[in-house]
Amino acid sequence: MAGRGSRLRPHSLTVPKPLIPVAGQPIVHRLVKDIAKVLKQPIEEIAFVLGDPAFFGEDVVNSLTELAQNLGAKASIYRQDQPLGTGHAIMSARPSLSGPAVIAYADTLIRAEFELDPTADSVIWTKRVNNPEAYGVVKLDENDNIVELVEKPESFVSDQAVIGIYYFKDVSVLKEKLQEVLDENIMNGGEYQINDGIKRMMTDGKVFKTGTVDEWMDCGNKSVTLDTNAKMLGFLASDNEEQLVDDSVVLDNSEVIEPCYIGRGTVLKNATIGPYVSIGKDCVIENTTVKNSLIQNQTSIKNANLEEAMIGNHVKYNGDFTKISIGDYSVLE
Repeated sequence: MAGRGSRLRPHSLTVPKPLIPVAGQPIVHRLVKDIAKVLKQPIEEIAFVLGDPAFFGEDVVNSLTELAQNLGAKASIYRQDQPLGTGHAIMSARPSLSGPAVIAYADTLIRAEFELDPTADSVIWTKRVNNPEAYGVVKLDENDNIVELVEKPESFVSDQAVIGIYYFKDVSVLKEKLQEVLDENIMNGGEYQINDGIKRMMTDGKVFKTGTVDEWMDCGNKSVTLDTNAKMLGFLASDNEEQLVDDSVVLDNSEVIEPCYIGRGTVLKNATIGPYVSIGKDCVIENTTVKNSLIQNQTSIKNANLEEAMIGNHVKYNGDFTKISIGDYSVLE
């Protein structure tokens, strides 16, 4: 999770993208918990690969440490000092690369229920897609073993797209192959890629299988993040495992149309909220209608009619005013 999340600006200017809340929880928190559900076994350690300490500071480290501890695991923090690709990022966590492990990119969310194949040396998690030519996909043999990774195939290879989550029975084997990639300076697009290590494992005869997820939800930009927020709210409402509207929320002549997430201490006055809205803690929403939107913490919204809006922390927005102060990368449509 070392990238700066430039496609999600301005929301990722002050908050690392994996820590931006979706449906009430940071993206990386939800992802780690969902992976843990699939694994169905104790997790000893969670290693996080972060970027520049000036951006990924102590507050980020504390949040991730708490996430690991809540799952009964030790948190290990590593830094990728240069943006040199997925293979380089993984190798930044060398001391943790031993034994069974999952490697995941922290900017997507999943819904999955499958068993890891015990005969496999590795499982590459995939999602069936209608337009495989837009993705990296896996090629399978007659035994449903993965024999090749193909990036954006021009002709049909398979409809199973690689989503960026991998299981390794012994991740030290991948570490060995990625070390060879680094030593031989094998780069694609100016970066060291995990796929080059995986391909070397395949050449050595390692068995790769697929683990197909039910849902794969991106958080790469504002539009798809809102879609993901809506989907996740629907899933959470159906699961009925999380309280989505905090007991402390004040409803003053206001209506909440489910599913919505509304955080602790938020006050709604003459407001209609929902469906598919997430609002953080300690917000005040007054004389406003909000649909299919995502609003973070300690924000004040007045006299507005919002749909497909994404609003950050400590924002003051009044639809009646014309004297406004708007920072870089902001969008009003």
